[in-house]
Amino acid sequence: MQNALNVFVVFMILIVALGLFNEKVTRITNEIALMLFSMIIGVVGLLIESFTQSTPLGSLVNSLHGINLQTFLMHGILCFMLFSGSCHMKIRDFKEQARAVTVLSVVATFLGAVFYGLLFYGISCLLNIGFTLPACLMFGSIIAPTDPIAATSILNKFGLPKKISFLIEGESLLNDGVGVALFVCFSGMLAIDTERQNFFLVMGREIFGAVAIGVGITLLCYPIFMKTKDSARRIFTSMLAVSSIYLICEYLEFSGAIASVVCGVMFSSYRTRLETRGETEDVAKYDNFWEILDQLMNSILYVILGLSFIYILQLRHVVTVSLIAIVCNFLCRAGSVGVCTFLMGKIPDGYNRRGFTALLTWGGLRGGLSLALAMSTVTIVDERIYHIILGGTCAVVFFTTIVQGLTMKKVYQRIERSMKREKKLA
Repeated sequence: MQNALNVFVVFMILIVALGLFNEKVTRITNEIALMLFSMIIGVVGLLIESFTQSTPLGSLVNSLHGINLQTFLMHGILCFMLFSGSCHMKIRDFKEQARAVTVLSVVATFLGAVFYGLLFYGISCLLNIGFTLPACLMFGSIIAPTDPIAATSILNKFGLPKKISFLIEGESLLNDGVGVALFVCFSGMLAIDTERQNFFLVMGREIFGAVAIGVGITLLCYPIFMKTKDSARRIFTSMLAVSSIYLICEYLEFSGAIASVVCGVMFSSYRTRLETRGETEDVAKYDNFWEILDQLMNSILYVILGLSFIYILQLRHVVTVSLIAIVCNFLCRAGSVGVCTFLMGKIPDGYNRRGFTALLTWGGLRGGLSLALAMSTVTIVDERIYHIILGGTCAVVFFTTIVQGLTMKKVYQRIERSMKREKKLA
């Protein structure tokens, strides 16, 4: 318990100190700053650890490096992060762009995973890395889902058009479950002495089972949320709903990510009903709680991701693996979004296919879910393959979050200028 409190205090020191430094000096997006500066601290901490193993400082640094990100994220805070990101979504907005969001979250994720798997398999054969096709497809399913936390916390701060912003947010919130379903399907092909599962059965179980659980439990909590007059009890009810939903889905092997989003969207409609009844003060308390909790969990996650960067430096062939993973991700994301532009109907906010593809390709940030899935392959593949998957995933997460995140505003402005020039010439 004391060790856990020590780690929490260190996290809070980093979050407050790095956040203040960024606010006063660097002034970049807070989440990117936390990851970037934590990476630097992690490298320095590794050097300290190597010289102070037997000291309290060395033990503390070692405990920070030893945090199990998969357990912390997948079996800890993920449901609350997804809920907080979706509890302000408007169902009316989703209805208006249901086709586009569905195509991007399902088709783009599936195509991205397949494109990545096939491309990486070709490279594996050329370089004699030793990846099988199912392993490459599983790798693709890890890389394909975009990160809802990064999308809502970073991309929306750049003044994106309302409908495009909603598409990016909606895609990243819904494609987690698709990515998990693909991961289950492709990883099942690698399991020894395990019956292969049909893709559509797995997909149906992951998605439709999650939706059923999410809707059912949320409806059970609805009377408490709407009838109580205690604002704190409303918050507790929302926390109970999403946590129990995620727990049940984990037990039944449904997508807890999808169920958490469903729960968040339904509670968003309940919140709107409170507003129409004139209970604006309670709604403000509810919004403030989830906003602060979201910021805290995001900050802790990005600090952990930054500190975990040191593990990449210890992997073999890290530079080669990182470059291959980053290039494959960029090409396959562009290809999958490009195909979807022909299926999603009219592109909103006056974007053409090229501009829309460029924006969503560069805005397709990756985050904690990809790392958690990569870490879970330790029991599925041998150590050498596991290190390649983990190293490649870490490279994509860090590159998309830091490099693409820092340059997203400039890329967006360049796309806008290009579209204006094309309209003038037309």
